[in-house]
Amino acid sequence: MEKNLFFIGFMGSGKTTVSAAFSKRFGRNLIEADDIIVERAGMSVKEIFATQGEAAFRDMETQLCRELVDLNDYVVSCGGGMPVRSQNVEYMKKNGFVVLLEARPETILDRVKGSDERPILNGHMNVEYIAGLQQKRANAYRSAADIVVQTDGKSVDEIVEEVYESICRARQSSI
Repeated sequence: MEKNLFFIGFMGSGKTTVSAAFSKRFGRNLIEADDIIVERAGMSVKEIFATQGEAAFRDMETQLCRELVDLNDYVVSCGGGMPVRSQNVEYMKKNGFVVLLEARPETILDRVKGSDERPILNGHMNVEYIAGLQQKRANAYRSAADIVVQTDGKSVDEIVEEVYESICRARQSSI
């Protein structure tokens, strides 16, 4: 598979961990989208949101998506809001395969509760808020995804294997 592989999903769904494990297992280059944005901006995601606003951060995501169209064979861990913009999805689909990782709100809360680097959740670190935001993004996530993998109660290795097998099945059905 020469195309890029984009991992999308809500924060805490496992994108960073699974994309790193996938890239290592299959010898592919890894891009952590938020890390690239942070490096370019010279400040954390939280600081970007506080000083420049969410719209500026989303514009930075779109610029990065545009650049990724010209690359091949990368595994990309996307920020949770990246697939909400249809333009970003168009860029991902142009040269990539999109994997949606999903987890229950309780799992998400358990995974992110110790972090203050989640500006969207600051002041809203509870299951109800997470579930509501997941619901708002569900259509964007699902329509962007080529495959969907549930991460609740699975090891990283199990998830990587499921992603790989799902990609193989999807490729077979498109032949």
